[in-house]
Amino acid sequence: MKQKHNVTVPGLGLTFSTGTYASLAGGAVNVSVGETNVFVTACAATTMRPGQDFFPLTVDYRDKYSAAGRFPGGYFKREGRPTEREILISRLCDRPCRPLFPEGFLNEVQIIGQLMSADQIHESDISMVNGASAALAISDIPWNGPIAAVRVALIDGQFVANPTIEQMFASSLDLIYVGSRQNMLMIEGSADQLPEEEFIKALEFGQNAIQPIITAIEELVKLAGKPKKTFALVGATPEARAIIERIVPTERLIEAIFGKEKAERSNAVKLLKDEAKAALTAELGEGKFTDVDLNVVFEDLQYKAYRKNVLEKGVRADGRDAKTLRALHSEVGVLPRVHGSATFQRGDTQNIAIVTLGPTKEAQDMDGLTGGATSKSFILHYNFPPFSVGETGRFTGPGRREVGHGALAERSLVPVLPPEDVFPYSIRVVSEIMASNGSTSMASICGGCLALMDAGVPIIAPVAGISCGLMTENGPDGAITKWVTITDILGEEDHFGDMDFKLAGTTKGITGFQLDLKINGLPFDIAKTAVMQARDARIEILKTMLAALPAPRADLSTYAPRIQTIQIDPEKIGLLIGPGGKTIRRIVETTGAQIDIADDDSGKVFIYSNNSDAMNRAVQEIDALCGGGGGAPIETGKLYHGRVTGIKDFGCFVECTPGKEGLVHISELADFRVRRTEDVVKMGEMIWVKCVGIDERSGKVRLSRKAAMKEMDEQKAVASPATTGTP
Repeated sequence: MKQKHNVTVPGLGLTFSTGTYASLAGGAVNVSVGETNVFVTACAATTMRPGQDFFPLTVDYRDKYSAAGRFPGGYFKREGRPTEREILISRLCDRPCRPLFPEGFLNEVQIIGQLMSADQIHESDISMVNGASAALAISDIPWNGPIAAVRVALIDGQFVANPTIEQMFASSLDLIYVGSRQNMLMIEGSADQLPEEEFIKALEFGQNAIQPIITAIEELVKLAGKPKKTFALVGATPEARAIIERIVPTERLIEAIFGKEKAERSNAVKLLKDEAKAALTAELGEGKFTDVDLNVVFEDLQYKAYRKNVLEKGVRADGRDAKTLRALHSEVGVLPRVHGSATFQRGDTQNIAIVTLGPTKEAQDMDGLTGGATSKSFILHYNFPPFSVGETGRFTGPGRREVGHGALAERSLVPVLPPEDVFPYSIRVVSEIMASNGSTSMASICGGCLALMDAGVPIIAPVAGISCGLMTENGPDGAITKWVTITDILGEEDHFGDMDFKLAGTTKGITGFQLDLKINGLPFDIAKTAVMQARDARIEILKTMLAALPAPRADLSTYAPRIQTIQIDPEKIGLLIGPGGKTIRRIVETTGAQIDIADDDSGKVFIYSNNSDAMNRAVQEIDALCGGGGGAPIETGKLYHGRVTGIKDFGCFVECTPGKEGLVHISELADFRVRRTEDVVKMGEMIWVKCVGIDERSGKVRLSRKAAMKEMDEQKAVASPATTGTP
């Protein structure tokens, strides 16, 4: 794709191009790594909707099947609603870009990224973030960038920047690092119980790795950057602000907020807001102010109030100090019938986690457009109903937030799951949020871990998660002059604070993490403090969890499927499956057990059932079929109790031994004239037959139900002779 301007990042094989395509967009950039190519555009609306008081930024990433030379699956041969992967990449790009727009800039901004080419070697998510940064930087949209993103892996003790998909299989760390020239902006990923000290080194490595990318984007701006437009910034009028600040000084708001429960705080703030609105009406008159004036000023006042007491007195809204956790409660086995369940509560935040175990065939298939895993056998779904915050609302499928929170909890638990060869189950965890007041994703990790233990999943180590927040005070130049990191943030502290740093892990190290900021960057000394503070809180939470259940249960739930693994000759896998899956379906249907065959051609067969008889029958069937040379051959003159596997006009087919069948001609079904085969036998029915002949050339087996019934009647007569009288 030849373009006017091209800038390459040395050492990373990353190229930014612009100037040929989408010339009417505010900014358009093509990002290439190898032969993986992502095209990103950024546009801003020229007007705002009347009364708008929020910033509508939308980021949409789409994988195009044509990029990998494939047709979309399904009836409609075009891309449809976004997949979970596309939603996660969109969120990955949204979160670091959002805080860098000017305060008061509320014109809608839309960033669109499209995968144009996929080489199956390089991932596209990092290219999307870098492309969005470059598109915004060269556009006419006001934005305090550029930023850059890099993936950091830890392979054989060495950090690697932007590894290939294949290299990631050997990595004990998957860190997506996004930062500005000076500071960290966003991180996301997972690790294999990485010690905090190593984690901090990885962050420092990431900050150094993004520097040449930022330099490249700055060079692209010099070549193709547009002058930034001037947009009207939204804010309260000076008159309205003066009245509200007089009626509701900071001290009154602090009194309404601090030392109260969540519902009391909300009601107290609403009363003050109503009082301020009445004062505006009385002093300015109807129609002389808007809800925007009221909302903007109250946001500012609460922003100041929430941090004033924390920074000056070290006291938070609910009376805690900076490091104290809210009250903790853990309980397992809270639901009958399910395979595993637990509830975890931290203050007002509460969830119920439910575990379901199933055969490996229940694993979720992945599109795999850019390479990597094609399925996953561990799934965590997060549900956030409106009642969890005491509100009404739409109760439909999961939104982007639910998908993102579920993905964070999922990747935090994956590192402690047992290998599939040790525990060959598909596992689904569902986190139902019962009440929410901060960090429900971390509660999902804690509850999910307990539910796994309750289900008898032999996890490597228990995992807990906690969120660390931040309150800052800035000097005249905007630099941070005072700050406090706070453990276990409330919902309001998340909204009015500067940081939401989620960290999950075991006693040994970190397994999952996610950082979101509302400021223009996080200095490393603050990040280090938050990481260590979160570790102390995590250890405390783990103590409470282990008091409820010290270790995974030794036995699975009565209602969970049991598993037995047997080994067959890999060359007999085809024999077990049968033509079109016919043989394995027959075994499943007749025994009631579920059967999976390992994908690695090792010959391992997994049999699932919570009924021991069904399990034993399935094992016997497979052993009879694959233990020797397949099912025993059918012999002329012998009786067999077989299953009807096919019905035709001319008779029926009967399987006498596993994988071996013959034909009962319609004339051999009974000792009377049979008009229709179905009048005598039904599909799947077990009947007695006798082998009356085998064709020497074709090997076709001729069976007779009529002959079998006759021989069985004769045997009964011999065994029970008729009584003729007494001697």
